[in-house]
Amino acid sequence: MSAVDFDLSNREFWARPMSEREEAFARLRGRETPAFFEEMELPYAPKGPGYYALVKHADILEASRNPEVFCSGDGGATNIPDMPAEFAEYFGSMINMDDPRHARLRRIVSRAFTPKMIKQFEADVEAAAVGIVDDLLAKGPGCDFVTEVAARLPLKIICDMMGIPERDYQYVFDRSNLILGGFDPEYTGGDVENLAERLLNAGMELQQLVQDLAAHRTGHPTGDLTSSLVNANLDGERLTLQELGSFFILLVVAGNETTRNAISYGLRLLTQNPGQRALWLEDVDGRAPGAVEEIVRLASPVNFMRRKLTRDFEMNGHLYRKGHKALLFYWAANRDEAVFTDPLRFDITRHPNPHVGFGGPGPHFCLGAHLARREITVMFRELLRRVPNIEGGKPDRLHSSFINGIKHMECTF
Repeated sequence: MSAVDFDLSNREFWARPMSEREEAFARLRGRETPAFFEEMELPYAPKGPGYYALVKHADILEASRNPEVFCSGDGGATNIPDMPAEFAEYFGSMINMDDPRHARLRRIVSRAFTPKMIKQFEADVEAAAVGIVDDLLAKGPGCDFVTEVAARLPLKIICDMMGIPERDYQYVFDRSNLILGGFDPEYTGGDVENLAERLLNAGMELQQLVQDLAAHRTGHPTGDLTSSLVNANLDGERLTLQELGSFFILLVVAGNETTRNAISYGLRLLTQNPGQRALWLEDVDGRAPGAVEEIVRLASPVNFMRRKLTRDFEMNGHLYRKGHKALLFYWAANRDEAVFTDPLRFDITRHPNPHVGFGGPGPHFCLGAHLARREITVMFRELLRRVPNIEGGKPDRLHSSFINGIKHMECTF
C-alpha cells in the first residue's frame, strides 16, 4: 500500500488485519505533509468537506496545546461529520465542548477524579478485582475474557461511583456497546440506515436512567457522585439534569469501554510476549507502573479525536485553513518511530514513554486517567498473582474507526 491507495474513511479499511493498519499508518507518518481524506456518506449527517489525518506525535502534541485553534465544540470531537443537533442532547458532553463551557463542567466533575479521591476507591477496586478472579477460576478456562473479566471491573466501578444498582449493570453495558459499536454488525444488526435512531435511543435510555436516579437523590442524598452533582455539594456548583445525563454517558462510554479494551489488549500482549510476562512476574508491584503505561500506549483504545480550526494556523511546516477538520490519530502517534524506539515492541521497562493514549496535553487530557491506571494495575496484579499462566486467544476485534476495541477473546489457564 502507499499513502494514496487506501482510504481511512472506508469502513472496510478498519476491518483489515492489524498488520495492514500498522503499515498504512507508517506510510502516512512517512509523508512530509498530512494526508487529506474525503468523508464518507452517512444516512444521518451530510457529507462534510474532508479532514487531515494527523498521525505524527509532534503534530498531535502541538494541536492539543492549542485548543483555541483546534476546537472541539464546533460539530463535536468524537465524530467525523458535524454532530446533528438532536444528538447534542445526549452526546453533547464536555468532550465535545470548548472553554468556557468545557472549563465549567470539568471544574465541577473533576473533583471526583483527583488522586486523593481515587485513593478512596482503592478498596472497592481491589475487592471487585478479587471477586472477578474468583468467578474466573470458578468458571474455568475457555470463557470470554472480555465479558467475564475485562469489562466487569470498569463497569462496576463507574456504576458504583454514580450509584447505579447492580441490577442495571447489563442494561448500561449493552447500551454503551451500541453507542460505540461503530460499523460492527454484532451491535448494529447490519442496519446502518437506522443507526442514528438506535444511537439516539441508547443515549436517551442511559440519560433517563441517571436522571431518574438524580430525581431520587435530590431528596435522598447518599455518598455517591450523583448525589454530589445534583445537591450542589461540590463548592456550590451543580449540573443540570441534561448535563448530568450527558456526563454519565461520557463516563460509561469513555470510562468503561476504554479501560476494558486496555485490559483485554494487555492480556493479549502478555500472551504474545512471554519474556515480558516473566519480567513482570519477577516484581509484580514494582514493574506495574511501566507495564500499565506500555499497555495503554500499544492498546490506544481511542483511535482518534476530531478538531476543527477556528483560524488559519501554521503547524510544523504545514498551513491549515480556518474551517479545516483534523483527526488526531493517537493510535498512530503512539507508534511514531521518531519518538519510540522499536515502537511495535512491547517493553514494560520502556522509559521515557510519552504516549498519548490518554489524549494529548491541554484541557481535554483524559479526566479519568488516574482511575484507569488504578483499575488496570489492580486487575493485572490479581491475575498475575493468582492466574499467572493465563493467556488470551485470537481477539475478535470491533469493526470501528473510533474505538480500537476487542469484543471477545477466549482465555486459557
